[in-house]
Amino acid sequence: MDAIDRRRLLQSAGAGLLLVNSRTAFAYQANSALEIGIVGCGGRGNYVGDFFVEYTGARVVALADPIAVPLDKAREKYRVDASRAYDGLDGYRKLAESKLDAVLVMSPPYFHPMHARAAAEAGRHVYVAKPVAVDTAGCLSIEESGKLAEGKRSFWVDFQTRAQPVFQQAAERVHRGDLGTIGFGQMYYHTGIPSVPPIPGLSPAQARLRHWLGDKVLSGDIIVEQHIHAIDVGNWYLQAHPVKAYGHCGRRVRTFGDCNDFFAVQYWYPGDIMVDHSSVQFTKGYNDICARMFGSKGTVDSHYGGLVHITGDNAWHGAEKDDTFREGAITNVKRFVESVRSGAWINNAAQASESTLTAILGRDASYHGGELTWDELLAARHQYSVDLRL
Repeated sequence: MDAIDRRRLLQSAGAGLLLVNSRTAFAYQANSALEIGIVGCGGRGNYVGDFFVEYTGARVVALADPIAVPLDKAREKYRVDASRAYDGLDGYRKLAESKLDAVLVMSPPYFHPMHARAAAEAGRHVYVAKPVAVDTAGCLSIEESGKLAEGKRSFWVDFQTRAQPVFQQAAERVHRGDLGTIGFGQMYYHTGIPSVPPIPGLSPAQARLRHWLGDKVLSGDIIVEQHIHAIDVGNWYLQAHPVKAYGHCGRRVRTFGDCNDFFAVQYWYPGDIMVDHSSVQFTKGYNDICARMFGSKGTVDSHYGGLVHITGDNAWHGAEKDDTFREGAITNVKRFVESVRSGAWINNAAQASESTLTAILGRDASYHGGELTWDELLAARHQYSVDLRL
């Protein structure tokens, strides 16, 4: 990719985002160390927290987690004062109300809406892991929290694919018509069963939290928690969300948690474009995340972490391999911190909610073994509830 294209793409990175320029007294100096708090001290919290420290010079000054072991390890690692390591299920609120600049919401997806809302209401910049919620009510709550920050602070959800220049150029070529008339699409996420190292001595509620990846309610099931990556790219390429979905799901192999093995979903997008989606989370020795769109002039074939290209009349070779997982997260971290320092706030709450709702639409249609429309999903405003007493 030449320098001009790269610069142009980075300037317009991520269609559908709200970019608000603001020069206020709250803008940070370029050499200021952003003070952040992390809600959720598991694998993702540490992974992203390290990027904030290494690539932006931010300081982790507060932590929250209901389980003592990861909380204590993170406190020692980031040298956080013991008085600012908050335990219990209400620790997130104490963290948000303490003295800091931004809150990283890295907790299980079930908690994202309430944790993000607390941070937004406390006047903090918010950085959230995907998916933003596990149900319709949670997605709408995220949209409301994003509006609270609009024009005042940054609210950013970490979708790595949209941060990568090669995917940005692929999307731009699709949007300008290089595929011609799109007639069909395919998106899938096939991977193995995740493993979580056990921690001895946990209460039943703590153990459930520890193993949230296999919990339908806490994770949203595999299509929402992980496989949203492929679904988000499908929405991005088509610049729309589906109007309805028809699906099935099942569980034949897994022994971990209560999530399903697979989902097979047909999405219908505006213009009567059908997109086939499959989610599998029990493979052995095979992993791939892919989004394809087939048009009258060509096909875009894009793989998270792999090949990205277009074949056909307007052939283009973007990359043989792309470090989407790591570099996309680093780019998002840098962009978030720069937005806070400059006062040019960034906000993708609405787009992130739309992609999460798309995954939920496919999940709920599959749970019912039939068809579900977008309007029906929103009208139901379904909300999960869980009783966790530590």
